[in-house]
Amino acid sequence: MSPKAMALVLVLLAVSGAQADINPDDMAGVLWKFFMEVGSRPKEAAEGLQQAEITKQLNAMLESNLQSANAYAQELQQRLVPFATELQAQLAQDSQRLKEQIRQELAQLQAKLAPYADEVHQQIGTNIRQLQAKMSPYAEELRSRVDLGAGELQRALEPYSTELRQRLQDKAESVQASLSPYAERLQQQIDGGVQSLKQQLAPLADEMQAKVEQSVAELRRGLSPYAGQLQDRLDRQLDSLSAQMDKAAAELRSRLASSSEELRAQLSPLVQELQQVASSDAEELQKRLAPLAQQLDERVGQTLEAFRQQAAPFGEAFGQQLVQRLQEMQGKLDSGAAGVEDHLELLEKEVREKVAAFLSTAQ
Repeated sequence: MSPKAMALVLVLLAVSGAQADINPDDMAGVLWKFFMEVGSRPKEAAEGLQQAEITKQLNAMLESNLQSANAYAQELQQRLVPFATELQAQLAQDSQRLKEQIRQELAQLQAKLAPYADEVHQQIGTNIRQLQAKMSPYAEELRSRVDLGAGELQRALEPYSTELRQRLQDKAESVQASLSPYAERLQQQIDGGVQSLKQQLAPLADEMQAKVEQSVAELRRGLSPYAGQLQDRLDRQLDSLSAQMDKAAAELRSRLASSSEELRAQLSPLVQELQQVASSDAEELQKRLAPLAQQLDERVGQTLEAFRQQAAPFGEAFGQQLVQRLQEMQGKLDSGAAGVEDHLELLEKEVREKVAAFLSTAQ
């Protein structure tokens, strides 16, 4: 990406960040996704896609985040769309050059490290074992926190089931009048429980990422004596590895947050059913409320158990993904062959870092 092009996108992003509540990384993500979509299509299809698709994606983000007048959103969109389509072509050229550069550098690095193959293997093998040892307690802690949070929420909801069954003994009119406030309290308990769960899980992802960064730094120190004058080539490979691991950590955070929100979405229909029952006549109310009261505990339990089964293994999966990345790097150093992802990871990392750094200063 040319300095002129990067400067322009940073200025545009700075304007958006200063005048609207838009996450710079979200904007960079929209542009990057667009570039990848266009780049993966045949030239003729890509040319027809550019204007319409980037307009749609940017508009969707601007409309959901901008708090100012529509005129500002239109002005920003009018400036961003032509630039984004031009930038896509520039990015494709830079990507090709970076791909060839990485291929050459990796071949040179492989030749340099070949006499020290056993030592390099030992260093990476040691790093893999150390990383596994570091990740294992966090994976167990994540599983424990998922179980603990789900158990706390289940216990917090149990009194609501008991209360609902007791209400069946009251007169229909009394039950009907109290159902709406009851449903509101139940929804508040669900929301509070899910929020507490998210707060328990989120710090673990940050701690795991810190251990990963420490592991990459240790690997850098361990391999540096063998790189000699090709230290910059080794650094580029380790930067690519670090970018891949950062993305894995971001995906872990996203998966934990998404699973918690899915839990909320699966429990909330219980509240909606109660609200619907509250609007029924007396006879229909008793008929619909009785089975719901009996099923409430069971349905809550099934939902929370499904959440446990889904979220608890995330820590182990994260650790396995990191080990796979290290093994892939070892294979690259053995063969001198770069993967398709290498140049894309570095290119995306560079774009995101520059956007974030510039906007942080500008704001």
